[in-house]
Amino acid sequence: MTQSPLPSFSLFPGRRPLLVSVPHAGRYVPPDIARTLAQGPERLPDTDHFVDRLYGFVREMGASLLVAHWSRWVVDLNRPPDNAPLYAGQATTGLVPHSRFDGAPIWRAGAEPKAAEIEHRLDQGWLPYHRALEGELKRLRDAFGHVVLWDGHSIRSRVPRLFDGVLPDLNLGTHSGASCAPALRQQVTKRLAALPGWTSVVDGRFRGGHITRHYGHPELCVHALQLELAQTTYLDETTPEPVWEPERAAPLMRDLRDLLEGVAEWRP
Repeated sequence: MTQSPLPSFSLFPGRRPLLVSVPHAGRYVPPDIARTLAQGPERLPDTDHFVDRLYGFVREMGASLLVAHWSRWVVDLNRPPDNAPLYAGQATTGLVPHSRFDGAPIWRAGAEPKAAEIEHRLDQGWLPYHRALEGELKRLRDAFGHVVLWDGHSIRSRVPRLFDGVLPDLNLGTHSGASCAPALRQQVTKRLAALPGWTSVVDGRFRGGHITRHYGHPELCVHALQLELAQTTYLDETTPEPVWEPERAAPLMRDLRDLLEGVAEWRP
């Protein structure tokens, strides 16, 4: 992997005790890596399409926003550096995944990343993102006495390899209650259930990835939650390539903003 001209992330510091992380919306694949993809970099179906746009209001509300630019196929920022599985006994993807959500291979035969390449991607992409994440959490906690980390994701509503049936619209993960204060978990759970038109679940199939589990330590005044959105809530899943539709996304963005305003105002 050569030096990339595009940084792996952008950080927009805020002035409230809330940091929104968007690790999987990136679509950039460095050219030397793109040449090893089985089907080229034009379509990246496992991307959290447009989640950075969905949370674009975060900067307007004065909270911090951290957005990844590189594709999760280059290196997955929401996986632990030792590539330990997040869900024992269940299908998942790794730090540098070998197969797509649908099971198709990501890399050309014989071009799968080797150990040295994976280490390089960790150094160039994974570590900078996490250093920025850790530094911004510390800054906000020092300034306010506590901080909430909100990890924003999305996925197709039907992925048979990963889960049965249709995914609820809004999937909150709190590492089964371990990554945030019970009062915050209860507040967000109630607000999700009260939103008209959406289905929701708490700590279901998606209970939070590495970011939520690693940084969420309520005893240290760092509270972490993950929200996995079914992509049917804001785009047409039937099109070959997703298209951003502002009018379709507007209701979800409105509800997300109301939800996060409550999170930003919450105090332990």
